[in-house]
Amino acid sequence: MSRVVKEMLIRYSRLAHERGLTAAFGGNLSVLFNGKVFIKGTGSVMDELTHGQIAVIDLEGNVLSSIRPSSEWKLHVEVYKRRKDVKAIVHLHPPYSIVASTLLNEELPIITPEAEIYLKKIPIAEFKPAGSWELAEETAKHLEHYDAVILQNHGIVTVGRSLREAYYKAELVEESAKLWYLKEKGR
Repeated sequence: MSRVVKEMLIRYSRLAHERGLTAAFGGNLSVLFNGKVFIKGTGSVMDELTHGQIAVIDLEGNVLSSIRPSSEWKLHVEVYKRRKDVKAIVHLHPPYSIVASTLLNEELPIITPEAEIYLKKIPIAEFKPAGSWELAEETAKHLEHYDAVILQNHGIVTVGRSLREAYYKAELVEESAKLWYLKEKGR
């Protein structure tokens, strides 16, 4: 079964890169399966991800594989600990969402009915250093109540009961940011 989990991580990592939701070394996805977190390994590139570049850790951050996890592993385990319904997390660096985080303070306005149904609200988390426990706690705080958060100057995090669900929520966040930006630009 772990092979299936890794295949899903590879598929959605490549899809995120193809759709312009992340570039270079940025972003990481994870799946919680049988008490273990399967997550992109540090230094891996989303569109080149292979089975051998996926790390496995427990919910305390102990590495259970020969691969070191992404530097954002703290964010993933903190969210899993606080949200028992979450089985997958998507952290990406989409351009419109990052730009919106520099222009807005508390939340991204929701424009479409689809975003309203699936996301309800898109808060913007205060800037915290990448890979830090502070970022993990700030992110998890927002995700206790919502399924998406924009990280100021950093990217987005979405959650779901499956990787498919978490991934498509990430697309909705970026679509919302793009529509908001184009609306603001058109004024």
